[in-house]
Amino acid sequence: MSRSIQLALLVAVPLAFLIAMIVLDRQYGFAGGGYGYVVRIELPPANGRIGLPRIEGPPDASRPLVVIDPGHGGFDPGAGQGQVREKAVALQIARAIRDRLVAGGGIRVALTRDTDRFLTLGERPDIARRLGADLFVSIHADSIDNDTARGASVYVLSEKGSSEAAARIALRENQADKINGVSFSETSDAVDAILLDLSQREAQAGSYEAAELVLRELKGKVRLHREGVETAALAVLKAPDIPSVLFETGYISNPQDAEYLNSGEGRQTIAAAAAQAIRVFFARRAGA
Repeated sequence: MSRSIQLALLVAVPLAFLIAMIVLDRQYGFAGGGYGYVVRIELPPANGRIGLPRIEGPPDASRPLVVIDPGHGGFDPGAGQGQVREKAVALQIARAIRDRLVAGGGIRVALTRDTDRFLTLGERPDIARRLGADLFVSIHADSIDNDTARGASVYVLSEKGSSEAAARIALRENQADKINGVSFSETSDAVDAILLDLSQREAQAGSYEAAELVLRELKGKVRLHREGVETAALAVLKAPDIPSVLFETGYISNPQDAEYLNSGEGRQTIAAAAAQAIRVFFARRAGA
């Protein structure tokens, strides 16, 4: 065999092997050490804003609108206990609350997500603001290293968080957007600050009222971690012109709570209490 043929074989054989591996990879997914999976992440659209969800309920824009936000989703499962995942529990409870409110009539409802998809913390309240929501309720399941902690909790934004939110909203929106229907572009800087402060105070009062109603409806039906409203600087609640609460439905890190949250009876009991609280909240507002 001539030297030129030997050299040709030295190049051709590895090249043929490489081509064969590429073909097998595309056909059977053997690459990557045999892991055989692909991680897909849903990216936001090029314009930076996601589409708005469908509003269910009466086709009357004068009816109150609650936006329910199932926490986590997609590649972010949240907390977990065995096969129970927070993102799934939150979505199931959110759907159950929606279904009860729609069946009862008189209230419009939208979910920030109705599938297992990921949303950023900023996108969630932004959806509520773009829809013109009258109430924002974020659904979660708590978790802690100590698995003896149990029960539901309801949070509103803390005073520190409210101040940070006010500054952020003012900086972003004082050119053209609106707070409670008043365009910043139509007012002076001094009036802008007053309008924002009044809007924030009204929303904070509404947040406490809604949170107290949720706790009232839960009491005696669902185990509570604490009977009073709790506060925290939670990013998902930083929409100062919408009453907003975060509802921790239980401790998913606790085996008993996890079992309850994963049961149809438990989810329906929680959903019934939350839906009733939302209905009373809007009834009070309508009568004010």
